[in-house]
Amino acid sequence: MEAKMWILALFLLLSLLFDGIGVRAAELNRKTERISGSAGDVLEDDPVGRLKVFVYELPSKYNKKILQKDPRCLTHMFAAEIFMHRFLLSSPVRTLNPEEADWFYTPVYTTCDLTPNGLPLPFKSPRMMRSAIQLISTNWPYWNRTEGADHFFVVPHDFGACFHYQEEKAIERGILHLLKRATLVQTFGQRNHVCLKDGSITIPPYAPPQKMQAHLIPPDTPRSIFVYFRGLFYDVGNDPEGGYYARGARASVWENFKNNPLFDISTEHPTTYYEDMQRAVFCLCPLGWAPWSPRLVEAVVFGCIPVVIADDIVLPFADAIPWEEIGVFVAEKDVPKLDAILTSIPTEVILRKQRLLANPSMKQAMLFPQPAQPGDAFHQILNGLARKLPHDEKAFLKPGEQILNWTAGPVGDLKPW
Repeated sequence: MEAKMWILALFLLLSLLFDGIGVRAAELNRKTERISGSAGDVLEDDPVGRLKVFVYELPSKYNKKILQKDPRCLTHMFAAEIFMHRFLLSSPVRTLNPEEADWFYTPVYTTCDLTPNGLPLPFKSPRMMRSAIQLISTNWPYWNRTEGADHFFVVPHDFGACFHYQEEKAIERGILHLLKRATLVQTFGQRNHVCLKDGSITIPPYAPPQKMQAHLIPPDTPRSIFVYFRGLFYDVGNDPEGGYYARGARASVWENFKNNPLFDISTEHPTTYYEDMQRAVFCLCPLGWAPWSPRLVEAVVFGCIPVVIADDIVLPFADAIPWEEIGVFVAEKDVPKLDAILTSIPTEVILRKQRLLANPSMKQAMLFPQPAQPGDAFHQILNGLARKLPHDEKAFLKPGEQILNWTAGPVGDLKPW
């Protein structure tokens, strides 16, 4: 049975190569496709003129000094909070007059507290965020009139404003109470999860655009790898007994397909990682500690069909990007059948997904380039904020009305920062 499946997959791979996956550069225009009202029109919306954003000027201890202390924060996958701040400072949607603002932004770098290995520690984040909110509510009147309902915060932690990297503890913590009325711009997205509130804007994690650009290979290079993945299958340090990390999905990939010749999977991260993704038909994007990872961005940018293995995930800019059309979704329980699922996809379906992925607007929407460019992730965030306007009348409190409880949450969060 396995031998028959491998022969079928090999036949499929060869047919894809001859049917146009390794297209010549001159044919690229023919090999792109857009979906009206979604992957084309909406992604190319221009937010300028549709909203105005006031950026609070906070003491540098909340942002710039933290970054000066550890510049590594500029390159990790949580860096969207830094680049969004920089973008807004010079964006035409910024207003210096708070009275005409539609939205208020508080630049707090809550993920820029790294271990020697470069992993963000979320333990100070709640106190830091509370301190910033106390500051703006004391020095400006705008927070108090809505208790944050017309404010947005970028919270790119593993589980957003739950501020923990382990799901169990993140759920126990819940979203920081003072952010309950604000709009959260976050990488974490999972349906029916306490760490994703209604109205949040789910964004892609940061992946360095210039670095990826430097590793582009000729577009006529054949995609000779059927399935590609590089990363952990087990996290022995944090999950020594196994089964908790990635809810066992990554371990299942390894145990079932480590010897399958159609699967190029390994824990090693070669220098040709980006080039290899451009040679692959399918790129696995399984959950880790959280449902999301930069692989999703890399797959889209490099035209490799993302195979999303993360039950109930909410993907970036899901109201604008047709994920069902460009990706493949595999339930975590179905990982042992992954080879059968992928080899059964018709050639014409694969080719159409690749044409959609070749759409430049699709790739641009996943990136935070420096400087910003039309249609990029910065603009998709602004588009998302613009679509939420005008604010509901319920956003504005009556005189003397108070909804949020400033003393709610773990006792440790109430300590001064």
